Amino acid sequence: MSIVVVGSVAYDDVDTTHGNVVDALGGSASYFAVAARFFTPVSVVAVVGSDFKAEDRQRLAERGIDLRALEQKEGRTFHWHGRYHEDMNKRDTVSVELNVFDGFMPNLLADQRRCDYLFLANIAPSLQQRVLSQVSTPKLVAGDTMNLWINETRDDLIKLLSRLDILTLNDEEARMLSGESNLVKAGRAILAMGPRMLLVKRGEYGVLQFSKEGMFAVPAYPLEEVIDPTGAGDTFAGGMMGFLARSGRVSESSLRTAVVYGSVLASFVVEKFSLDRLFELTWDDIDKRYRAFIDLIDSHHARWITQ
Repeated sequence: MSIVVVGSVAYDDVDTTHGNVVDALGGSASYFAVAARFFTPVSVVAVVGSDFKAEDRQRLAERGIDLRALEQKEGRTFHWHGRYHEDMNKRDTVSVELNVFDGFMPNLLADQRRCDYLFLANIAPSLQQRVLSQVSTPKLVAGDTMNLWINETRDDLIKLLSRLDILTLNDEEARMLSGESNLVKAGRAILAMGPRMLLVKRGEYGVLQFSKEGMFAVPAYPLEEVIDPTGAGDTFAGGMMGFLARSGRVSESSLRTAVVYGSVLASFVVEKFSLDRLFELTWDDIDKRYRAFIDLIDSHHARWITQ
């Protein structure tokens, strides 16, 4: 089944200890869509400027991503500049230029309004609510947020949470939203605010999943070298949602498998700048790492039982 993602398509300047890129394709919707497309059809709702390169549109289109609702307006595309520390869990935002993204009013096409799977990427809660008012009976709605919306539009965000099946956010944002320093307490507090499930992204430390059925922890896939962490969270969400849409089931078991697939996709994207690693990725690569990931987290308990 297909997914509709509403978010940003952007250009990024990224500085890391491994080098830098300028005007590299980025944005939450871009990372999400390329990752999810390995599993199922994806349709993007976003806006770009007149400077958006034809070759970047082509790269997305060649992956089979539906770009009919990628609006192009006069002006510059959303631009973000980030600089990572040696500890890549920490970064500084050097500059943010919203450009045509300022004033973005997402409008879904007629067939998108009938979607079964919807991902509301990191945009203002008021815009996320606007999208939800346009869809009819989605099977699953997931959404992302960030510290800006928690600090400045908290009331709008709280209203949104009861309409989400899955909320994704990072550990710092979970503590900020809940007011709890302990992540387990934070997870329980956020679940009480309305979402059916919560996924707390912890960078190189993996993901914590919370639901009424219990808690599930997955480590990050160990890598010798991380080149660029930009978009890892959106890539994780794309892999996770992509698997759920392909399976057609939303259960505790399928969600746990989806979290592993999301972690696998996220482990690839950080190996190069921008979306370069995802664009060269094959399903065989994903399957091989998925199997290695399962072997990594499987304790093989029966092997260690002594008589």
